[in-house]
Amino acid sequence: MESPPIITALWDLEKTSFAIHYFVDHTLKPVSIFFMTPAIKLLRKLGIPFNTLEYTHDPGANSYGEEACEKLGLNSCQVFKTLVVQASVKQLAVAVIPVACQLQLKYAAAAVGVKKVEMADQVVVQRTTGYLLGGISPIGQKRRLPTFLDVSAEDYDVIYVSAGRRGLEVEISPADLLQVTSGQFAKLTTGDKDI
Repeated sequence: MESPPIITALWDLEKTSFAIHYFVDHTLKPVSIFFMTPAIKLLRKLGIPFNTLEYTHDPGANSYGEEACEKLGLNSCQVFKTLVVQASVKQLAVAVIPVACQLQLKYAAAAVGVKKVEMADQVVVQRTTGYLLGGISPIGQKRRLPTFLDVSAEDYDVIYVSAGRRGLEVEISPADLLQVTSGQFAKLTTGDKDI
């Protein structure tokens, strides 16, 4: 069966790589070709429904997560940050928690199944995930790491995580996020807001 004309036109543009915009989500909202991150590419490849939200990142912002909440007008309990913890030199894991909360390392250690974890070194995080700090997505990382999503995500139909670039967020259901990352729910915070 032949694709509708808009799909055919976009496919042709995609092949030539001259397109200024791709339609990457199910709302037919264009996102610039320069923002095609590994996260967005993987979601498209797997056919997982998502939306993108974009804002202009301020390099002087104190907190990437809080900036996303403010600029997009989103609930800080529904916007999730991606953190990487380290149990040993070679054992890394991803903790995805609400921007409004602080990671409890003892909970993260329990999720990973070890006695103790610490925050991973920034250089190691960037090298392992393939993303820059402030734009680390749990999706499409260079090296797939065990991923744990805070149980508070179960309270929402959709949550927001980095799309792999500062100033770009993905709206996705918690179940789809767990599917694409092969992740699992875990208690990672006390549930108390830190901001």
